[in-house]
Parts: sequence; structure tokens; C-alpha cells
Amino acid sequence: MHPTRLTATVAALALSASLATALAGTASAVPQAQPVPPGHGKSLALAAADGAAASGLDELRHGADEDLVRTSVTPWANGLYYTSYERTYRGLPVVGGGDAVVVTDSTGRVREVTGAPAPAIRLSTKAKVTADAALATARAQLASVESASAPELTVLLKGGKAVLTWHTLVIGRTAKDAPSSLDTYVDARTGAVARATDKILHADGRGYHNGNVTIDTATSSMTDTSRGGFKCGGQNGSAYTGSSPWGNNGANDLVTACVDIMYAAQKEHSMLKEWFGYNGQNGQGGMVPARAGLNEVNAYYDGTKTTYGRAQTGSNQLTGIDVVAHEYGHEIFDRTPGSAGSSNENGGMNESTGDIFGALTEHYANNPNDTPDYTVGEKVNFFGDGKPIRNMYNPSLVGNDPNCYPQLTSGTEVHAAAGPQNHWFYLLAEGSNPGGGKPSSPICSGGPSSVTGIGIQKAGKVFMGALLMKTSSWNHLAARKATLTSAKNTYGSVECNAVKAAWNAVGVPAQSGETDCGGTTTPDFSLALNPSSGSVQAGASVTSTVNTSTTGGSAQTVQLSASGAPSGVTVSFSPTSVTSGSSSTMTVQVAAGTANGTYPITVTGTGSATHTVTYQLTVGTTTPPTGCSGAENTYQGTLTSGQAQAQPDGSYYYSATAGTHTGCLRGPAGADFDLYLQKWNGSAWADVAVGGTASADENTSYYGTAGYYRYVVHAYSGSGTYTLGLSAP
Repeated sequence: MHPTRLTATVAALALSASLATALAGTASAVPQAQPVPPGHGKSLALAAADGAAASGLDELRHGADEDLVRTSVTPWANGLYYTSYERTYRGLPVVGGGDAVVVTDSTGRVREVTGAPAPAIRLSTKAKVTADAALATARAQLASVESASAPELTVLLKGGKAVLTWHTLVIGRTAKDAPSSLDTYVDARTGAVARATDKILHADGRGYHNGNVTIDTATSSMTDTSRGGFKCGGQNGSAYTGSSPWGNNGANDLVTACVDIMYAAQKEHSMLKEWFGYNGQNGQGGMVPARAGLNEVNAYYDGTKTTYGRAQTGSNQLTGIDVVAHEYGHEIFDRTPGSAGSSNENGGMNESTGDIFGALTEHYANNPNDTPDYTVGEKVNFFGDGKPIRNMYNPSLVGNDPNCYPQLTSGTEVHAAAGPQNHWFYLLAEGSNPGGGKPSSPICSGGPSSVTGIGIQKAGKVFMGALLMKTSSWNHLAARKATLTSAKNTYGSVECNAVKAAWNAVGVPAQSGETDCGGTTTPDFSLALNPSSGSVQAGASVTSTVNTSTTGGSAQTVQLSASGAPSGVTVSFSPTSVTSGSSSTMTVQVAAGTANGTYPITVTGTGSATHTVTYQLTVGTTTPPTGCSGAENTYQGTLTSGQAQAQPDGSYYYSATAGTHTGCLRGPAGADFDLYLQKWNGSAWADVAVGGTASADENTSYYGTAGYYRYVVHAYSGSGTYTLGLSAP
């Protein structure tokens, strides 16, 4: 038995989708006087998001061999939750499309769904090229290699097709001796490089740029254990050692450079938490380490660290607040859903994200040695001319960078391509004519006569909320839709209209389905299936519940229909239309002689809008494991290795009397599934019985007093469908 194998995946498992009634016929409903476990709003939100993902709602549609795996949950203002999902195909990660974000609220409503387009995936997952050969090919793309990750078999979506590849991140230097962090995908059939994208977009202590400041370090090293072990040191990767006060205010003293780096990075970390409620640059309380002393005119983020060089004249190190916060802004972009894409437009928006977080951090720090502004790198004198490297209020003032979205082309250099979004952010934060000594900002052709700003803190929170809806297909059009949704959900119609005016002012056009900023809420609804898949033999039938909810405006009538059923299969609904917030039973009748196979059936709800979900029907070929006969209630689910699910139905139950709770788990052959019975102790879920042998089948029995209980099924290794039988007093 191995009760400690329950991973953080299970420990973080959401509570129920609704305060469940007791197991059917065996225990009474929860009395009003009983305490409801905390986090109920979060559990409603996550259950709604997971239900939308499992049902393939709208952009979440996926095939029978595909799953949407929840990768992160970020709480937001007004009871909102941003839940991100990555697509897998037969257990392999899918990149280049198919990822998604679902925005839900604490009442269990789906508020928004965004998904990166993905083609249907059909390919063999057997590699002809070995991992070692693929690694050698990936390493050969750089002239020298510092490190390379172990190759991972991955499905790459490229040009509308799926390619089986080996994915590895290679860090080193190019033939031109430039630093590189090369995200490399080697075709697992041919051995050729299918795609290679460089993640580097070049660009209490006594500091040089920031003066004498307070920083958080260990007693004898430049390590910050309160922020995930963040540290700063030289090019060998080790943190500088010594004691406070750190540095000597010298322009090229590298310990002093680390004072400036740690000050800016820690201020950005605090700004994210205090202004936006976001947990650090990586979303998990920390950030990558930093290295000072690069003997180049450069500063960069490579996915594993940030690195800082010197000015062209050698006069000082490139460690001003906005430069450091810019590089860690890349980490924010990289670690939010969708990561960093491969197009120039996406790269430009990544650069702009760094600039925006640089400006935000300067304003939060409000350091008199580096007064807040909307230019980039003005303090560090990159090229010896005393000029900034980018301008946010009028991008054309530096290198004639584009101010307006229509000026972008597929060949626009990524730093120049930061112009339109930088311009948008300034207009949103300050407006076109802010006064008070702040510069005016031009408006592009066809835009409004003027824009009124909402302030940099609000603008930053709107932008951060939009990044949490980012997918791998992120571009300016998607950013417009996401920021409108973020503004309306976080603040209201005034801020939403300001976001719209700012995008109009830089020439990003209105998009179909974008949020209505008006004071009224547009009527809308969502759909979900429970379960979202089923297995049946020819000549029999299977049912699923079609759940609807009102997501905007008043409840409305939703007409239900189905399409895509194969020959011999009929789908009916009882009732055929419902008022949003109600449910209907879908019956799938399979005629004798229907061919075995797996078939996606599209269920459509039509009201003020049209939404779809997908039911995966398997005829004749698979049957979930059995062997739990005699159980009072039976539940089924599917897990991939490392995942966990709560039962019953992602929820918990209340037992009104003392007695014996028995659980019977039957998992897929060859897998190692574990079963945990947990009881609510007033502040947390505690294990009270564990079935943790190294097999797919587990049994538990526990005599307990009245209270809240749930079972957790954990796929320690292996993947597949399980059956869980439960009995309770």
C-alpha cells in the first residue's frame, strides 16, 4: 500500500459541482444546518469548465482519441475563474493548436470560451526515428549547446496537418554567436526538423540605476526563497555570495547589477500580486533565475533564465527597471495559457507584453531615480545615444515603428511589431490627450476623435485578465476580443468601452461575437453533456443528460437537435426544447447491425445564439471494466496517467448516520490506479481509507460517523476507463 502516492493533482482537486445529495436511496440530503465545505464557488466554476471541456462546447470540440487536460486554474475578480486546457492525442501532448481557455464564475456559469483552431487528428503514434537520433538533430541546430531537454513525443499541428515529432528545448549559441533557446520539433518519421522557434526575443542593496534600495535576499547569498528560490549571479548560474549591503553603486559592478535586477523583478512580482491578484511571473509564486555580466549589448529571456549584458559603449549594465521587468514580462507571456507562438505578429505581441509590464513596474515602483514613463530602455543607454529603444505613446518616434495595426505585415520585425499593442495600451491607460505633462498620443486613420484613459492600474488588470484567455493562435484580433471580455467582467461598461475605443484608435477592427459593452447583458446560454461519451452494443441504447444554463440576460427557450449520427443510430431528446437552466434526456438508439466504431455526434442548442457540444458514441468495441457487482451506486470515468477524479460525479456526498462506506475500483488492465476515501474534517479533506496496491483494482472499507465524504480515483500510472462501485450508510 502506498497512501502517500496521492499527488498534488489530487490534493488540488476541486470540490463538487453542486452540493450533492446522498448516494441514491442510501442517505438523506444535506441538512441546512450542516456546514458546506469552503471553496464551493470554485468547485462550481471548475465543474462548469470541466463539463464544457468534456462536452466539446463550441471551440472545445475534440475527437474520440483526443482529450482536453486541465493545466491551470487562475482565480480572478468578481468570482471569475480562468481554466486553461491543453489538447492530447492518445496521451501525447498536442502543440500548435487545440488549446483552450474557459472562463466560468462561482455560480457555475460558463462566461466565455476561447480555443485555438485545430484540424482533426488522425495519425500513428509509433515513431520511426529514435529519441537519441532526434536529440542529435536538435542539438546540431546550434553551434554550441549549453543544455537540451529530453525529447518528448509530441503531435505538432503545422499547416493544417498533424505531424508526429520529438520535441526538445536546446539552449546554447548560434553560428553567429548569438544566444539561443531553440524550441525544436524533429519529425519522428523522417528525422527532419519540422519546426524550430527561438524563444529568445533579443532585446537592501546599492544599485546603479535605482540607487540605494531594499531587496529580499538570504543572509549570505543573492537568493530570494520567498519567491520560489529566485536568485541572481554571474554567467556560471551560481548566486553571488556575501552580505548586506550588496553592491557598491558601480556602473559595471556585477553585484550592483544584481541589486538592480532583483529590485526590479521583486517589484514586478509585488505589483502582480497587489494590483492584479496574480501569483508571480510564473503564476506559481516564483520566477526564473537571473544572470548578470553578459559581455554583449543584449538582455534576454530563454525560458529557463533571464540574462543581462552591457551598453554598447560599456558605460553601464542593462539592468534598468523597465528592461528587467520587460524580460520577466516574457516569462508572464510564456507561462500564461497558449505560451509563446511562432508568428511575427505573436512575437511582436510578446515583445509588447514585456514593454507593458516594464511600464507597469516602473509606475508601481515609482522610484525617483527612474521616474515612471512609457518609453523603453531610456535609462540604460543601450547604444550610447541616450535614446530609448521603443516608444509606447508614439511608436513611430523610434525607428519609424508602426503605430497602427494595418501597417503590420508578416515580415514586420518583432520589436517593431510591438508598436500597435504598445500604442493601444498607452491610449487605454492615459488617453489621447492626458494632460498633466504626459505626452499626447496620435490616433490612426478611421479611429475616434479622442480616447479617454482609465488609468494604468486598471489598464494593466484588463490586460492581465486577457492574457489568461490567451491561446497558441494569439493575435491582435484575439486580443481585442479578450480585453473587451476582461474589461466587462472585471469592471463594467465604461472600462469596456474605453478598451474598444483604444483598439479602434490603433486600427484593430471589431470582431464577430465580441463582448457587448452596453449596460445590458446580451442573452446567452451554454450547454454541457453528462456523460459526454458512452458505449453501447448494437441493438441497445444509451442516454446522456443535456444540461443548459443561462449565461447572459434572462432565461430563454433552447431548441435541441443532433447531427452526425451514423447509419442505424437515431438521437432523440425529451423534451426537445428546454428553458435555459433546465435539462433534457438525450437517448441514442443503436439499431441491430450497426457497425462497430466510435462516432462523434454533434448536439446543437439553438436560441438567441447557437452552441454545440460533442457526444462520443462507441458501438460494440469497448466495455468499461466490471467486477463491482452488489454496489449500491456505480460511476465510470476515464483518466490519463497522473490525473485524478472525485466521485460521485466530481462531487461529494453527505451521510446522515454512522456506518460502513465501501468502495470497489476496477481499472484498465496493466494500469496502476489508486482509490482514496476522504472525509471533510471542517477545514480540509482527509484520507480515511486508501486502496493503494500496485494494480488497477482496489477495494476500501471504512466505518465512519456522519459527515461529508468523497472518493478520489488516481491514475498513478497508465491510462484508461474505470468503474467505481460505492455503498454508504
